[in-house]
Amino acid sequence: MHSLRSQFPILKTSVHNKPLVYLDNAATNQKPLRVINAISNYYIQQNSNIHRGVHALSQQATESYEHVREQVKTFINAKHSHEIIFTRGTTEAINLVAYSFCKKFVSSGDEILISALEHHSNIVPWQMACEEQGATLKVLPMNLNGELMTEALPQLLSNKVKLVAIAHISNALGTVNPIKKIIDAAHQLGIPVLIDGAQAVAHTKVDVQALDCDFYCFSGHKMYGPMGIGVLYGKEQWLESMPPYQGGGEMIDEVTFKKTTYNVLPFKFEAGTPNVGDVIGLGEALRFISDTGISTIAETEEVLIKYCEEQLLAEGGITLVGTPEKKSGVVSFLIDNVHPYDAGTIIDRFGVAVRTGHHCAQPVMDFFGIPGTIRASFAVYNTKAEIDVLIKAIQQVKTMFC
Repeated sequence: MHSLRSQFPILKTSVHNKPLVYLDNAATNQKPLRVINAISNYYIQQNSNIHRGVHALSQQATESYEHVREQVKTFINAKHSHEIIFTRGTTEAINLVAYSFCKKFVSSGDEILISALEHHSNIVPWQMACEEQGATLKVLPMNLNGELMTEALPQLLSNKVKLVAIAHISNALGTVNPIKKIIDAAHQLGIPVLIDGAQAVAHTKVDVQALDCDFYCFSGHKMYGPMGIGVLYGKEQWLESMPPYQGGGEMIDEVTFKKTTYNVLPFKFEAGTPNVGDVIGLGEALRFISDTGISTIAETEEVLIKYCEEQLLAEGGITLVGTPEKKSGVVSFLIDNVHPYDAGTIIDRFGVAVRTGHHCAQPVMDFFGIPGTIRASFAVYNTKAEIDVLIKAIQQVKTMFC
């Protein structure tokens, strides 16, 4: 563990004169030095625009950029590399599908189905699309454990539903959703399914062909990579049939003042100068995950979650929010009647970074009738000793407020 933690320079820093305990990984996780160096080396040695240049730097940068597309294809087991679209992150990937798919395939009277566990980024784009197209947004409910009530699917799925959009893992509660079951149920009626994988790709093996999902979205910065880069995977037949999301350079085939024809996949959906340096950083993050082992990451985090929940319950006066049978990455809780923001402020003085609030999942908090939670979220570099520091901070919160 020491050798792994040593790869993350920020973990050696202090906050309020105390060693940093970083437990906000669901918001973004920290970056190993190899990812930081990969980005830096691109700007030092290769910086150039790609695809359009015949000079050496452009060709080198293009090769590095497109190599990462192949890496992503392998990492999630996509069938074709041209099914991998680089975006700014999960949010843009979802918005791309919400715009392009719905413009082509959703009309007045149609429906889109999401779940009660979604992040705002997997709610608002569909609300906007429904408003634009005259469609209706339907919601798959959850129970008090924070688990989706899949028994309601037969009543919600019909030929009116044109797309289902579901999170793989809840960012607010850590619930691992039964996405394969949902995908299979939707496909029985020929309904495509988009999976928001932002909270999943760094915690569990993702195989898009085995899942048979139609779209899968994720962000680099939540899988040890840089901010500002993400991925949309889409099945070839859907991407071919959808109109472009943005216009400009790279996504064109031929432009005249009378008409423009569009480029082939994946370039049809990658308008403008791409984020080459961060794509290269993403590639190094994928190598870090592969070298560490996704099973090792999952096992480490499972131990941490169990230990954290045990220590919180042993402390007393703490309520866990979300107790699903299958959980990954996240422990959400409340301390007696202390407001999460107040608790988070005191916890921060111990050098512990946790997230407080609604976690961009206000409907989840409304369901439980609370303003928000304190969320501790884990990565492979976290330790039980850091959880012990969190417990000491919570003890101080209780001394001050309870």
